[in-house]
Amino acid sequence: MTTVGVISDTHGWLSEQAYAALADCDHIIHAGDICNPRILRDLRTLAPVTAVLGNNDFMEYSADVKRFAHPTIEGVKFLVAHYPHDVDLSSGRNAALSAGDPIPDVCIHGHTHMPRLEYGKKARPAQYIVNPGSVSLPRGRNPESVAKIEIANGAVQQIRIESLDGEILMSVG
Repeated sequence: MTTVGVISDTHGWLSEQAYAALADCDHIIHAGDICNPRILRDLRTLAPVTAVLGNNDFMEYSADVKRFAHPTIEGVKFLVAHYPHDVDLSSGRNAALSAGDPIPDVCIHGHTHMPRLEYGKKARPAQYIVNPGSVSLPRGRNPESVAKIEIANGAVQQIRIESLDGEILMSVG
């Protein structure tokens, strides 16, 4: 089983509790608004990191941190962007994918600071849309949170969004 941790909207702050919440992850995805290169350095001490730029980020990171990322982890295809509209594939007019690109299994975004987990018809043509919420500035009375995606045999087995205290806020699988 491979665990992918998902974090977003750190806004320059990675608490010890947020760091600890990702300690069991085999790969970490940061969905933008990093706001300090130190955060990616710290996360890379835990696992390989895929990150994208948010609206508060500048070109101060490595060359592989861009507006979109398309990692494949253990056979599962991801699309990572900061803005929700960039992972909405249903319109057919999306800057994150070009004609002929494979449809991602999991679309990940940040920006809203509010957890989101959609699947089935709401996520089509992808299988899942995930926003981990924010570990620094949560909104809508939500706690600070991260997402964890469990992958085995080339497929998503479970996705859960959990508070930094370990309470499961949303899950599927």
